[in-house]
Amino acid sequence: MVLSELGLPAGGSYEIARFLVRRGLALLYLLAFLVAARQFRPLAGEDGLRPLASYVDRASFRERPSLFYLLPSDRAIAAAAWGGVGLSMLALLGAPALVPAPFALPASMLLWFLLWALYQSFVNAGGVFYGYGWESMLLEVGFLAVFLGDPGTAAPGAVVWLLRWVLFRNMVGAGLIKLRGDDCWRDLTCMDYHYETQPIPNPLSWYAHHLPDRFHRVETLGNHVVELAVPFLYFAPQPFAALAGVATIAFQGWLVLTGNFSWLNALTIVLAFSTFSDGVLGSVLPVAAPTTTTAPLPFVVLVVLVTLLVLALSVRPALNTVSETQVMNTSYDPLHLVNTYGAFGSITRDRYEIVVQGTSDPDPGPTTEWRTYEFPGKPTDPDRRPPQVAPYHLRLDWQLWFAAMAPTPRRSPWFPRLLRKFLAGDEGVRSLLAHDPFPEGPPEHVRAVRYRYRYTTPAERAETGRWWERERVGSYVQPVSADDLGSRRYGASLRR
Repeated sequence: MVLSELGLPAGGSYEIARFLVRRGLALLYLLAFLVAARQFRPLAGEDGLRPLASYVDRASFRERPSLFYLLPSDRAIAAAAWGGVGLSMLALLGAPALVPAPFALPASMLLWFLLWALYQSFVNAGGVFYGYGWESMLLEVGFLAVFLGDPGTAAPGAVVWLLRWVLFRNMVGAGLIKLRGDDCWRDLTCMDYHYETQPIPNPLSWYAHHLPDRFHRVETLGNHVVELAVPFLYFAPQPFAALAGVATIAFQGWLVLTGNFSWLNALTIVLAFSTFSDGVLGSVLPVAAPTTTTAPLPFVVLVVLVTLLVLALSVRPALNTVSETQVMNTSYDPLHLVNTYGAFGSITRDRYEIVVQGTSDPDPGPTTEWRTYEFPGKPTDPDRRPPQVAPYHLRLDWQLWFAAMAPTPRRSPWFPRLLRKFLAGDEGVRSLLAHDPFPEGPPEHVRAVRYRYRYTTPAERAETGRWWERERVGSYVQPVSADDLGSRRYGASLRR
């Protein structure tokens, strides 16, 4: 009765949606913690590219709460990451349903709270390597999942609608930042460049890039419709809300097929499940909602309080969304409870890549043989087909995409440290590579060369078999040794 009196949808008609959202979210948590287990320590651990001490020294616990502020060690990172993997598996398998009825609800809430709190620790301590919109969105959705109840009690409709509110802000934020950003979104030409210049193309990106210009105009217009018009139907009566969810899933599915955007698209699809009522799903699928009981009054009161909290915290993100100075992917509270979202407000016209190479020559010269480091998601080798890696997140590869936009590493202070790791033969950084050209021991010198890449035309690919053509445009870092990188003079040259 409390929810109905507030004008919010009563529970009991979103049981299947809750099941889909929770299982999808558990799978993404599992993936996120696996990524943390493999990548966090070499990127942001005790001796990472952005050492954990830099987070502890520059932020207060209140500003960026994290377990690693209290326990700044690789051992704590490993325990939290693998602990998160274990908890994600329990959530994915529906473990709370096995707990006796009186304890199932608190057990479910505790499980989802621990997942949220552990991942919060990685996001707040991860710095630039965790500064993506889908990190905040995973935390925001993860927080709401705590209050979805257990399988034996009616799903709280208010929380389901808060999930739709996250979906709405995600889609509309992305649509508005495009219209306010790059002219090519307004003249419908952005997709002429997107597939070639996106952070990590996938095997179908080359084919999508070469679709007819008319198709690119239509898909750009369709992007605006799905991001700016369809989301208002999330709050419409059924079946219109469900149809809006289907349109969103189809749109995100196309992005999955043609790019590697970590779990951004998968998480958006999971959110879109919240637009389906049990009645709609039952009319098109051979599924039936499970029998549930009324949630206990303390839980209902808690749901109401959480709803009011989220609505209050939504004021600043909502004002940002409608502002002419809109900022995307921003958190307004240290716990990432309500955030702003958006992607590709501007589109790069040219693709630049940093190619890192090493040599065992103690005195490099014009005849020196340089060997190339290969990263899992980067198109370093023009003959290599773009890989499919999403929803796995290659964090170093993404940061290399951003770093390549500038002609020097001044705006990427972690990059010289990456070179030092290569010169030291660091095992952690080597684990992030697709190919280490120095298995026998580290090189004497390394360098970084900046190239402009473009897709081959169909005729060029038929003739050469290459996916890319590239042109050298300059030196990102001249040949350096470990002694060079450790000198004050070199550090000062980067800051100029």
